[in-house]
Amino acid sequence: MSTQMLIELFGYLGSLLVVVSMLMTSVVKLRIINMIGSIIFAIYALIIKSYPTALMNFFLVGINIYHLIHLQRTEANFVLTDDGAEMSYARFLLRHYLDDVRTFFPKADPEGAYDAAYIVSDGTNPVGLLLGRRTSEGELEIAVDYSTPAYRDCSVGAFLYSKLPNYGIRKLVYQGDSKAHLDYVNKMGFVSDGSRYVKNL
Repeated sequence: MSTQMLIELFGYLGSLLVVVSMLMTSVVKLRIINMIGSIIFAIYALIIKSYPTALMNFFLVGINIYHLIHLQRTEANFVLTDDGAEMSYARFLLRHYLDDVRTFFPKADPEGAYDAAYIVSDGTNPVGLLLGRRTSEGELEIAVDYSTPAYRDCSVGAFLYSKLPNYGIRKLVYQGDSKAHLDYVNKMGFVSDGSRYVKNL
């Protein structure tokens, strides 16, 4: 394979990564993949002496770095709210996001018999929803554990799980079989316990 062809393939790789980044639902993944693609494409542009293209892509790298730093800082803005016995706002959010929620929790029902509801907000923007049933002292069976698409980088879950012990919850139990959610469950450190997945907080 000639050097020229290798250079062209290098440029195509950069372009492909930039395009793939636009398919990411997680903002963090989008920024990281877009940044890598921009770096590769900027180097390619320098090799072929297309300096305006190189400059533009270096600017994109800087923009991605800025937003990644900002995203790290916004974790400090997370707030956890117990929606209380009425759960009116939690049920409103569940109805609003119901089609997306059912991708992960097919049996999610805004009128379901839940006795615990927690909402994670980034500032005043709701970004996470946990609905469940208390099955014993300190144990919560998860019915819905949802993050909005822009926050699917586990940061909402990590924040939520770190705060739940303040509400008397020491163990989370998930008994569903949604593959989409099981990927998340495994990332968050749940352990299989026969027919269910358990996480001690």
